[in-house]
Amino acid sequence: MNVQISEMRGYVNIPKTIYCKFCKICGARPVIEPAADGLYVVKCPNDNGHYQTRSGLIDIEDWNRNNTVNFVSDHDLNRQVSF
Repeated sequence: MNVQISEMRGYVNIPKTIYCKFCKICGARPVIEPAADGLYVVKCPNDNGHYQTRSGLIDIEDWNRNNTVNFVSDHDLNRQVSF
């Protein structure tokens, strides 16, 4: 029997039971990546250029706060009709 073990990805998946928003750029679920000095970063697994938290404790609140897409409507819902 031949078993292949894939290389470790270097990050930890956040359990589905923990609420966290998806990356506002690509829609990926964030991961936790070890940083220097025993600290951690919550980041997008697809691109290091997408938002990531500062090194420190695992800060999912910061991730959620900074991955909110502010929707601005292109039309006024309370438009008054004039004839």
